Amino acid sequence: MPSLRARLFNWFMRATFRSKPIHLIDGKTLRDGADALAPKHPPEGVTREVLEGPVKGEWHRAENAEAGRTVLYLHGGGYVFGSPKSHSAFTYALAKAARAEIFSLDYRMAPEHLFPAAVDDAVEAYEWLLSQGRDPGEMVVGGDSAGGGLALALLLSIKARGLPMPAGALLLSPWTDLATTGASLDENEKSDAMFKKVYIVEGAKRYLGEADPKAPLASPLYGDLAGLPPMLIFASESEVLRDDSTRLKEKLDKADVQATLMMEKGLIHVWPIFPGRFPEAMKAIREAAAFIEESTKAEAA
Repeated sequence: MPSLRARLFNWFMRATFRSKPIHLIDGKTLRDGADALAPKHPPEGVTREVLEGPVKGEWHRAENAEAGRTVLYLHGGGYVFGSPKSHSAFTYALAKAARAEIFSLDYRMAPEHLFPAAVDDAVEAYEWLLSQGRDPGEMVVGGDSAGGGLALALLLSIKARGLPMPAGALLLSPWTDLATTGASLDENEKSDAMFKKVYIVEGAKRYLGEADPKAPLASPLYGDLAGLPPMLIFASESEVLRDDSTRLKEKLDKADVQATLMMEKGLIHVWPIFPGRFPEAMKAIREAAAFIEESTKAEAA
């Protein structure tokens, strides 16, 4: 059973976030609201650097980071909201736990910038990191929700372009199917403390425009996953996007891609991004940090 603090947080999110018509609220309002909840300063042992170009984003660096250990992080928010700032509590905590330097990308979002703008920005960021001398064998890409799907789309693009693969991928409740065909959209409609089915169905349209919802770079579940690096996936049995992770794991297994799915019951969508709110979040961050450390050490060896 989830901790008392996790259950209280579920109640809070159900009463606030889930009760609002997220799919009808304009992007700027959602972005401003998410950023307002971000910590004002990084914690002790972590530094923050805002980068305005050649790619936009923020470096969140552990002061004791292992030389070269890099995470390219892609925030969630349905491709409509979220930012390096809104997700900084998580990336600060992950940088510290993994002793890493995290580049959190400020990619273009819908509806101002439709698919594949976010994918193009992620590819540009990865190529830029390589051009700066970052070793792909010491790099992990990661993301939550839409950012998790975007991380997978980035990996498919890396493969298509013949670029060197990163050492691994960290995916938190990744949104892998914008065609919205997962049975959990209906089965977990009541148990999900953050989303209703309509938020997912209508949210996909905001990003896709007229694009094919089964295009692999929009919905990586339909892509050729062979040759991708090892992955650690977190998902909740209780969330509407559960099947986006379970079906992904099945396809990765068939493609002979090493993947571990950490499935928890009763926790909120992307629960690891809420450090300090409940103990399960910090436990997941420690597990993610161990994956990052082991992946980069293995590649370095």
